[in-house]
Amino acid sequence: PDEYAPSQGMLADIAAAGDKINLIEAPKEAAKNSDLIIADTWVSMGDKDASERRRILSPYRVDKNLMNMANSDALFMHCLPAHRGDEVSAEVMDGPQSVVFDEAENRLHIQKAILAYVFGIEELS
Repeated sequence: PDEYAPSQGMLADIAAAGDKINLIEAPKEAAKNSDLIIADTWVSMGDKDASERRRILSPYRVDKNLMNMANSDALFMHCLPAHRGDEVSAEVMDGPQSVVFDEAENRLHIQKAILAYVFGIEELS
């Protein structure tokens, strides 16, 4: 939605870098023939406008109908924590196309690697 679209300055920076971005506001159009659908948390702890944000973003919920618009082998990712029923349905979150827990495990390993690098550890046991 317009309320959460990239700023004109951000779009100008993208263009100046020689990159291209396609903004598609319609969820079904964006999901059509996609290989990957990624969601993020709509509301963080302490958000004062949580109910308004949920109202605005509810048409963008990733559910089975939206996943059916994507390729049959499309994956679903979410950086967690996820709120089932808000940004993603439980059916998708816990379904066969979801790789959210693999994603979380990968994040654990990269965080360990960053710590090893920061502390000068060359080999992790």
